[in-house]
Amino acid sequence: MTQVQETKEIFNKIMDEMKKRIVGNENVIELMFASLLSGGHVLLEGVPGVAKTLMASTLAEVIKVGFKRIQFTSDLMPADITGGNIYERETSSFNFIEGPVFTNVLLTDEINRAPPKTQSALLEAMQEKQVSSGKKTYKLPEPFMVIATQNPIESTGVYPLPEAQIDRFLVKIPVYPPSLQGEIAMLVKKKEEMFADVNAVTKKDTLKKLASEIENGVILSNQILEYIAKLVVATRSVPSFALGASPRGSIALLTLSRSIAAIRGRDFVEPDDIKAIFFPVMNHRLILSPEAEIEQIRVSEIIQNVLSEVEVVI
Repeated sequence: MTQVQETKEIFNKIMDEMKKRIVGNENVIELMFASLLSGGHVLLEGVPGVAKTLMASTLAEVIKVGFKRIQFTSDLMPADITGGNIYERETSSFNFIEGPVFTNVLLTDEINRAPPKTQSALLEAMQEKQVSSGKKTYKLPEPFMVIATQNPIESTGVYPLPEAQIDRFLVKIPVYPPSLQGEIAMLVKKKEEMFADVNAVTKKDTLKKLASEIENGVILSNQILEYIAKLVVATRSVPSFALGASPRGSIALLTLSRSIAAIRGRDFVEPDDIKAIFFPVMNHRLILSPEAEIEQIRVSEIIQNVLSEVEVVI
């Protein structure tokens, strides 16, 4: 079995298990798993009660990796995330006590409720996958992924994520309430069993192996690279944007497209893969101009225009 076939088979099993608890949101689950294989982090944005936390915890359970959750609050301190040096009287020395960041999947619930100092404590962990304390550096376990959630409608007692940190997220995925049929399906499922049991379908070592094989084995043609570059550069000349996408956005499209292609059963990336991930990869990296905000222009509309205007390179 090739790595692509194995990736697709594992993802199908993950989806089957997650459907025991989650109704709909297949695209969200696909992007979360692809981000894990790509070594990236996920920002889930949605109103309370749309299963953001449940999706994160269930994914960790199904892929059998370490999972920890931090509820962000206004009084949360950086050491509450990373850990710190604690003096032990018996040995008359300081010992480092690991914080909850030392896990495989870290759920940071309502990340925008913590002050900037605490939010920035995640920066090194997310980018370098390590924690520094004193003169020592401690590596985080592999794989490591932060899944952060935030509520888009609240403005009281929240601290908007700075651009430097929000850019560290590979994708920002909007999570919407279900449709009428989805709501009915959810109620039927909850009537039968409020919290269904799920089975682990893979393990940590398998995920690490797949991630390495996808990075080295999924083909990105020069035409696809040119298409990615043209899309990203096009965002920098849109008048409605005060700031277009940086080169980090191009790299995010490159890495995530490999995993998406493998999940969908291919060992090569095609233009439709780029189109499918362009919005979640870009929507948090693009900043509207003041004039565009006054006119209430949506980022999603501009992204769609960019996709339609940039021709696919053949």
